[in-house]
Amino acid sequence: MIVNKLQRLLCMLLSLLLLMQAPLAALAEDEVEGAEETAAAETEEIEIPEELVVAHPTITKGDFFTEMFGNDTADIDVRALIHGYNLVNWDQNQGVYVLDPSVVVDWEIDFDEYGNKRYLLVLNDNLRYSDGTPITAWDYAFSMLLMMSPQIEEIGGKIYRAEHIFGYDEYITGESKGLVGVDVISDHQLMIILDHDFLPYFFEVGLLLCVPYPIHVIAPGCKVASDGYGVYITNEDPAVEEPLYTADLLRKTILDPDTGYNTHPSVVSGPYTITGWDGVTGHFEINPEFQGAWYHNTLPGDPGFPEQAEVLLNAEGNPILDKEGNEVYVVKPTIEKIAFTEADNDTLIEKLQTGEFHLVNKVTYGPTILKGMGTLQLDPEEIKEKNLQGIRMTPYPRIGLAFLTFTYDWPTVNSMKVRQAIAWCMDRDKLTNLYCGRGVEGLEEERQREENGEDEEEGATGGQSWGVRVDGYYGIEQWEYLLVTGALDYPINFIDDPMQTGANGEKEDLTKKYHHRYVTNDSDYEKAVAAWEALSLDNLTVYTVDLEKATHLLEEDGWTLNRNGEAFVPGTDDVRCKMIDDNLVALDLKMMYPEGNHMAELMEEYFVPNLNAVGIKLEMVPAPMQELLSSYYRESPRTTDMIYLATNFHVIVDPSITYSTDTTKNHQIWNNTYSDDEDLWYRAVNMRKTEPGDVYDYVSKWVSFQERYNEVLPTIPIYSNIYYDFYNEHLQDYYVTGQVTWSQAILLSYFGLPKEAPEEEEAELDDGEMEIMDD
Repeated sequence: MIVNKLQRLLCMLLSLLLLMQAPLAALAEDEVEGAEETAAAETEEIEIPEELVVAHPTITKGDFFTEMFGNDTADIDVRALIHGYNLVNWDQNQGVYVLDPSVVVDWEIDFDEYGNKRYLLVLNDNLRYSDGTPITAWDYAFSMLLMMSPQIEEIGGKIYRAEHIFGYDEYITGESKGLVGVDVISDHQLMIILDHDFLPYFFEVGLLLCVPYPIHVIAPGCKVASDGYGVYITNEDPAVEEPLYTADLLRKTILDPDTGYNTHPSVVSGPYTITGWDGVTGHFEINPEFQGAWYHNTLPGDPGFPEQAEVLLNAEGNPILDKEGNEVYVVKPTIEKIAFTEADNDTLIEKLQTGEFHLVNKVTYGPTILKGMGTLQLDPEEIKEKNLQGIRMTPYPRIGLAFLTFTYDWPTVNSMKVRQAIAWCMDRDKLTNLYCGRGVEGLEEERQREENGEDEEEGATGGQSWGVRVDGYYGIEQWEYLLVTGALDYPINFIDDPMQTGANGEKEDLTKKYHHRYVTNDSDYEKAVAAWEALSLDNLTVYTVDLEKATHLLEEDGWTLNRNGEAFVPGTDDVRCKMIDDNLVALDLKMMYPEGNHMAELMEEYFVPNLNAVGIKLEMVPAPMQELLSSYYRESPRTTDMIYLATNFHVIVDPSITYSTDTTKNHQIWNNTYSDDEDLWYRAVNMRKTEPGDVYDYVSKWVSFQERYNEVLPTIPIYSNIYYDFYNEHLQDYYVTGQVTWSQAILLSYFGLPKEAPEEEEAELDDGEMEIMDD
């Protein structure tokens, strides 16, 4: 059923994309007759905004530095705008992490005598921060040391878990002065050593992810040193004996509300600099020092080679070549200024029409999508008469999902059976179809249908919906999910010679190293296909509304008392209770949700009454998004048993971090639920420890993880959906996908009239050639 719904969503997405092209085809009918009018329209001047205003339904929290202080979706977009030159980038064309050739111009990989894997990276010598300061290998070393330093933890940040780097344990415990797994060989040569005990790791190159941060801004008076035993942070002036790198220093340079790098990063490395942020709206301008983003990785799909792409040059002015000897092309932004602010679902389309907004990113709420689609049908003359702006849209599937997370360490929801009972009370299909369809406006229609005893049919819950219920920790655009559901071709290839030279110069058999990826005959191909087809999510429990199951689970778990400690009587007593550690605990729960989110109104209809019916009370607690995220990330004390929110995954989804039960190495600080299921963590670690390239093995373990997650329910997954971006008709070359957010796509965009396609010259025919004409 889920697969069918996904297929319908994808078909709808394709239909929409074709429909969006239809008006262009229609123009051809009047091409000759309206040639003069078309020429006049093309020469018509339009008003170019001084600042492109981008809006998002989720407000920025102001964590523009790293995810150490929070990881709001809107903040992630800002980071992509202002921080650049990552050592590693996701290559959409290959579907793997690769070293970014615009940053790492050469590299060597080998092993030391202990089996640790060494990456020697040669860096581009022409990179600079926005203030003109050169970016060198020392900056990358500083970034790694900064993010794992105990001083960050002292000021409330979540330190970087880097047990994949050799010597990490000894460094963070103070046993070693330096981090021996990182060394600076020269200003533009960086050595990173991966611990053999941590390997294999499926996304191995992704372990080298690192963005440079300016030490002269974040830790003035300090420097990174290396004495042959790794890197460490010390005083720049050896005459100063007292260490300058302290928590007090970072508290000032990072967290100061007016000047701190977390909210006001003054010196950055990305395509834009931030010029102001008032708690709601951020303002940005082009970074004149930015050398460009790798073109090959930047563009989603293949919209054509952009005019602004240029060859990347080194400090001597010579073209930089990749490993294959090809010139590296980069793109720079052309939109001078950008404002990024919050959008209200109820008014954002109107603000696009009036020109207050020029682009709205990641719209989810069904009625808003319908309203936006309605504007596409307006007559151009009507738009002109009302002095409105034309609107276009781009739909794309989401990698993330919406979910209900638990405060796992509270006695009310600590038990798996309680969480399962809560799941059996939530009508996730109706919540999904209404929220991603007609919204609260469809409630009355649905009530009427139920009162009339009408059978639920396709679309009965509010008409068309752009969401699908999910039963695990995944989104509908996640590649693992697409492979398991058959939406992607299985990665199986024939190969004539399976032997190739490995990193050590030895011959490797690809058919053994990467099982089910390379085959040499038809029989093995059929076996590989059969193995892929055997993978499924059929073993996941679909938690529909079943109050009998919910009641049975609660009784089985001991929730059989009332508020007086006597036997609970259904229909008489309001809430179930249980004696836990000599305390009478009541299932009197609270759920925090984003203030103004319409999902709360839908839950009052299709969730809360069901909970009441089985003896669970639920109070819905609205909270500003910043307060909610602060509670979710445990930057402030939790005040509710549950939190409703949504997430978007990185390309690397490593639940061994999210659901770690290891408390010995600061692991649990990234486990926001505080889940304690050892089996869930084991399956997550097992998934992580897969040989790079062995896609079948990885996805098999991914399915196993989903099955345990679906049983334990550290969170209740609700829906994944198709996102919609709506934008001004004069925003050109805006290509966005689930993997590329607006702050990356905007690098190729410009505000103006479409560029004229270059006229193709007619080729002269050689003697003997025949020209074939289409009918």
